[in-house]
Amino acid sequence: MQNIMIVGAGKGGTAILKIVKESEVLNVEVVIDRNEDAPGILLAKEEGIKTGTSWQPFLTKDIDIIIEVTGDDTVFQELRETRNKKTVLIPGSVAFLVSKLIEEKEELVAKHQNESYQQELIFNATNDGMVVIDQHGKVILFNKRAEEIMGVKKAQAIGKAVLEVIPSSRLPIILETRRTEANQEMVLSNDRKIITTRIPIIEENGTLIGAFAVFKDITEVVNLAEEITDLKEIQTMLQAIIHSSDDAISVVDENGRGILINPAYTRLTGLTKEQVIGQPATADISEGESMHMKVLQTRRAVRGVPMRVGANKKEVIVNVAPIIVKGKLKGSVGVIHDMSEMKSLSRELSRARQIIRTLEAKYSFEDIIGHSDEMMLAIEQAKLGAKTPATVLLRGESGTGKELFAHAIHNASDRKYNKFVRVNCAAISESLLESELFGYEEGAFSGAIRGGKRGLFEEANNGSIFLDEIGELSANTQAKLLRVLQENEIIRVGGTKPVTINVRVIAATNVNLEKGIAKGSFREDLYYRLNRMPIHIPPLRMRIEEIPVLCERLIQKINWDYGRNVEGVTHAALLQLMGYNWPGNVRELENILGRAIIFMNYYETLIDVPHLPELKKAGSEPPVTSFNESYELEQSLSDMLETYEAKIIQQTLLRLNGNKTLTAKTLGLSVRNLYYKLDKYKIEKNSMQ
Repeated sequence: MQNIMIVGAGKGGTAILKIVKESEVLNVEVVIDRNEDAPGILLAKEEGIKTGTSWQPFLTKDIDIIIEVTGDDTVFQELRETRNKKTVLIPGSVAFLVSKLIEEKEELVAKHQNESYQQELIFNATNDGMVVIDQHGKVILFNKRAEEIMGVKKAQAIGKAVLEVIPSSRLPIILETRRTEANQEMVLSNDRKIITTRIPIIEENGTLIGAFAVFKDITEVVNLAEEITDLKEIQTMLQAIIHSSDDAISVVDENGRGILINPAYTRLTGLTKEQVIGQPATADISEGESMHMKVLQTRRAVRGVPMRVGANKKEVIVNVAPIIVKGKLKGSVGVIHDMSEMKSLSRELSRARQIIRTLEAKYSFEDIIGHSDEMMLAIEQAKLGAKTPATVLLRGESGTGKELFAHAIHNASDRKYNKFVRVNCAAISESLLESELFGYEEGAFSGAIRGGKRGLFEEANNGSIFLDEIGELSANTQAKLLRVLQENEIIRVGGTKPVTINVRVIAATNVNLEKGIAKGSFREDLYYRLNRMPIHIPPLRMRIEEIPVLCERLIQKINWDYGRNVEGVTHAALLQLMGYNWPGNVRELENILGRAIIFMNYYETLIDVPHLPELKKAGSEPPVTSFNESYELEQSLSDMLETYEAKIIQQTLLRLNGNKTLTAKTLGLSVRNLYYKLDKYKIEKNSMQ
């Protein structure tokens, strides 16, 4: 547990205090401010945290972190000179940035909650029953009208298999067939008759994410049509029912003349009673054949017929049934469903899912820039990996975009609507990493919160977890991770009971794991589990031709971040950028462009050579030695063979102008194996030019 001193209890200090006091690994020891009525001081007193007007008495060796939020440079300098060397001092500018991010987060959450509330109102305001299931057949939406029709409470339905709630439901069949069933008649277990439309929910890329059913209770209408013998009596008895219904209903006599419509019908079609009553059944039709006339001719009901009605050509689905009394046809009754409302609800549901996705993984494959053979190969492999549950190992130097690939793989998988958890294994201390990944039980160690804590693997259940810098894991954590990959279960720190999880692991490293195995710092069995689908992301120096496109995208991003309007890079500056070796890869390129834009005058719109720092020209490494050089006799046979193999690969690449696909074919290697050897022998692109 890290002890924290907050110096400054104004708006920024109060915001920082609210964040830190919710943390389970940080403890606010004391809050300091000259104003005893500062909001942060008052909040600290409410929480039982020590307060003071001077920081000197409280600056002891027990303080691990000092957050200075006064904005006074003198206070910051005094703290920096007085603090213990092991004490971390965080300046006010960082604290202010964090507070701004908190405000933006709260605004986003509030906006999302408001949209969710509005969607809930829409679902419950409709007079149609609505049931939505996910791809596993679990009920995820059950509105109030569905409660009334089904006789089942929402709390008893949500999260359960739909067949447990509605045993006769055909929604699981819709998931299998992916076909729409429009306006099907169905009798429920409570003897209610409904007309239901079942539709699969399919994304633009063809991924099935669920299905939904919209249904109406037609029990009263059908019973009256079957039991009442006189059309005048039908009109009298039906009026009270259908006039209070939000469903559009029309009734015609045996000659096809309109005898009854309800207000919902007028609202939907825009036609008044005078335009319909006593008129032919075709009076309301804009496109399509009259279903009333067809039913009167065939004496058979029709279901789910699409057509357009009214002057506005409203798109509807029509269900019409004959009225037969003692074997004699007396007319027909039609129920009209507005398709625009269901389409609107479907769009709202899709929009909600998009909002949820943006709160997790941010990037997709469209955000990855690359057209070189090496980059296209990596992208195609990543897309293939996204469609499988296999563990993916992203390999490449620092700054090549491994995390970008991890985001894209998650967003292209069937787990895209579940959590995407990111963990930098090198950024968390070894003592905390195990408990952070796997969680802990109550009393597992001093400072453990009551009831224990879920780990990041449990948080990512049914989603994806991105383990960056996987090569930095300790031996103990490697063993636990191996168990996760083998058994799909974890054991919390201090616990004995395994917890089953379903997590897709995406790992990344910029170190040579094979050398780690040779040195004994990385487990060989874990390596084979992680290396099931390795993807090598080429460094920037191996795809120099992509620098112009990368510059264009990065400048757009920097313009947005810094509020600038830089249009691009001059040809001379591009040549200088393309002549550099880029040890820091795309991250270094973004750094150099950002630094150039910061120091540019506001009237300048193009980055030119004077704006760039001095860059070392590529190709300055020692030349490749020829084959006829003698080897040191002290080398072992295996070392001599590796040296000879590296030179053969170098010479072949040079002869084929760096074309790796052709080089692999010439040497009888797979492209993936060639990349492995290039990385193993540190053969860079500039040695191929």
